[in-house]
Amino acid sequence: MPSVSVTDAIEQASALLAADAAAAEHLARGILAAAPADPRPALILGSALRRQGDFAAAHTILAPLAKAYPRAARTQYELGLAFSGLGDAPAAIDALRNAVAMKPDLADAWKALGDELFRAGEVADAEAAFKAHARAAVTDPALTAAAGALFTDDALLAERLLRKHLDSRPDDAVAGRMLAQACARLGRPEEAQVLLSACLVSDPAFDGARFQLAELLFHQQKATEAMAHVRALLAREPDDPAYRNLLAACLGMVGDYGPAIEVYEGLLADYPKHPRIWLNYGHALRTVGRGDAAVAAYRRCIALAPGLGDAYWSLANMKTASATAGLEAGMRSQLVRTDLADEDRLHLHFALGKALEDHGDAEGAFGQYSAGAELRRKALHYDARETTALTRRSIALFTPAFFAAHAEAGSASEAPIFVVGLPRSGSTLVEQILASHSLVEGTMELPDIALIAQEMVRSGPGGAAGSYPDVLAGLDPGQLSAMGEAYLERTRVQRKSNRPFFVDKMPNNFHHIGLIQLILPRARIIDARRHPLASGFSAFKQHFAHGHAFSYDLTDLGGYYRDYVALMAHFDAALPGRIHRLIYEDLVDDTEGEVRRLLEYCQLPFEARCLEFYGNDRPVRTVSSEQVRRPIFRDGLEQWRAFEPWLGPMKVALGPALEGWRGDSH
Repeated sequence: MPSVSVTDAIEQASALLAADAAAAEHLARGILAAAPADPRPALILGSALRRQGDFAAAHTILAPLAKAYPRAARTQYELGLAFSGLGDAPAAIDALRNAVAMKPDLADAWKALGDELFRAGEVADAEAAFKAHARAAVTDPALTAAAGALFTDDALLAERLLRKHLDSRPDDAVAGRMLAQACARLGRPEEAQVLLSACLVSDPAFDGARFQLAELLFHQQKATEAMAHVRALLAREPDDPAYRNLLAACLGMVGDYGPAIEVYEGLLADYPKHPRIWLNYGHALRTVGRGDAAVAAYRRCIALAPGLGDAYWSLANMKTASATAGLEAGMRSQLVRTDLADEDRLHLHFALGKALEDHGDAEGAFGQYSAGAELRRKALHYDARETTALTRRSIALFTPAFFAAHAEAGSASEAPIFVVGLPRSGSTLVEQILASHSLVEGTMELPDIALIAQEMVRSGPGGAAGSYPDVLAGLDPGQLSAMGEAYLERTRVQRKSNRPFFVDKMPNNFHHIGLIQLILPRARIIDARRHPLASGFSAFKQHFAHGHAFSYDLTDLGGYYRDYVALMAHFDAALPGRIHRLIYEDLVDDTEGEVRRLLEYCQLPFEARCLEFYGNDRPVRTVSSEQVRRPIFRDGLEQWRAFEPWLGPMKVALGPALEGWRGDSH
């Protein structure tokens, strides 16, 4: 066969690979018969066999070819995929690492390497490979500089380059998706969402943009919208682990824990070495009350990834048992590492603090809690002056006259029962008591009131954070009523029963009591309150998965509690009798009396089952999930006193709230 014919035939065989691997195999064998020394048809033959699932035959072709041509990146790539098919993960990873080292722009090899590392449970390396794949997948020379900027986390440079590019090519969906990624990293998720939605309008099959949009929506706590995109992705790629994992997370966010656990179990059957899937599985098990299984999942996670701090903290956060000597030693051995990521280190500090507190070492425990809090505080934005300014604006706006002028506004629904206050003040216990009533459903800490406030600010005049709550003054009764109905519709996904009332226990909703009064004037509002040093220190030693940025500094905590007490006192005066205050210490001392008062305020008949709340097997998604499955106990009332010598900054910041924290509770 003349050489030109061989070249033509090789091009034809190569073109057939993706569409008809069997035809490519047949043609490659013919070329090899005519040109047995040419490595190109051998590579095509190996790839064709691999694509047809004959990994052993592919390996027989590719292994000697890779040995003969050790610098051939595509041969290493195909050999890596053959090893993967044969179940030899280490050899697959080695070959794929060779491929990307030789040809860093070989996007498919980066993707395959990421998949193999993910399967092996090497999470950090897998994420790095997927990041490199995203860079290498950008083949347009006009976008490579922007891709490089995203790869190095220079989102500002990426944004500048991409906007300039889109000025001349506004319909470039790849550039639009990249710009959305830059905007998301710069803290502008709404803009990113608009860009990604535009990408999908122009190209509905752009799965990369769809997955990015689904993740963005999930992180904005818009699980229902995110889930619609994830299901569309799974319809095309039902086995994709990233899609399945995001589906499970979305299901958990809307309270469908049974299906979420099924998804996690399916993932673990396919990826038993992946520690973060075990971690997420443990979280789901804990939420539904399967504590022993959750502990086993967390321990399996630690065995797979001894440096994953979140797994140690998740065990400590069960709050039902002390750490074993082996577990404590494991935490200490990880903390001396110099290469440990801050996220893992801070979790380990909090977990070790809990272990030391259980052993009675208050000084050592406080040191560990402080170290963890300091690391966490550095990664968050919190300005106490902004909280105080918001409090003052709310007090200035929400006068008795203002509420009287808006008395006819809002939804007529009585369904919501809001439980507000500070975290670690007994709000989960109050919710569990109410959710044990035959007419009340417990949901979770719903983000919707805060999201409605944020959306109102963005769409209102000026769009600045400082315009809230003043922007409410410009809304008419129809708009306020529509917002109340929108809240009810948004939270409907969390309702799993036909009970007429439901609990929304987002603590920070105390900032939005004025908004709640305007849009849901018939909703109940319960202020769950606890001694400031008890709730404050309990929050300080708690690492929260999201929010509560004020809780990692004692001065911030004291100031936040002081602002909270001042704002609630204002609403007591502006809306007399509107808010029911429940003091945690009183609930412990006189449980039945306080439960009767609570139910009377909610206009609910007394039910003895509310006193046996610990028998309620509903999912509980807060850090108190294990505690509210036990009868009320006094153990936690005075725990803070062992740490009082170190709580001076909180006392100073509390000011008069340290003594007057109870308010007019009776």
